[in-house]
Amino acid sequence: MFNPTRDQVRQFFFGTWAKYRSGQALAGMEPMALGVILLHPEYHAVLEAAERAADRDYSPESGETNPFLHMSLHLAIEEQLSIDQPPGIRAAFDELLSRKTERHAALHAALECLGEALWRAQHDGTPLDAQAYIECMQRAK
Repeated sequence: MFNPTRDQVRQFFFGTWAKYRSGQALAGMEPMALGVILLHPEYHAVLEAAERAADRDYSPESGETNPFLHMSLHLAIEEQLSIDQPPGIRAAFDELLSRKTERHAALHAALECLGEALWRAQHDGTPLDAQAYIECMQRAK
């Protein structure tokens, strides 16, 4: 299982954005990451300021969203959908998408479910409960 450090995740997003901006070819997960980045123009300035943002802490207590965590969760969902893993996620997402007005809104609902499932797994010290994750998506409005 791939388990990058915080710095590796940030460098991946900085690098993907820099390659895109300079017209370089993207490889591996970079095209998928670019799709996520392009959905979030509010993070482009952060990606342009790698020297300032690389070590910055984003604390929920101060009302800040961590752009790297947010984009990473988006990327995780996109990858899960591309391979239907956990099994049934694609069907659950398609059902969710039918209840939302746009794909990005459906992705954010799925992101909330993934965040909840990850928090629960960490809190309980257990593996991610894929069934609960999918059921959350099925209940999302």
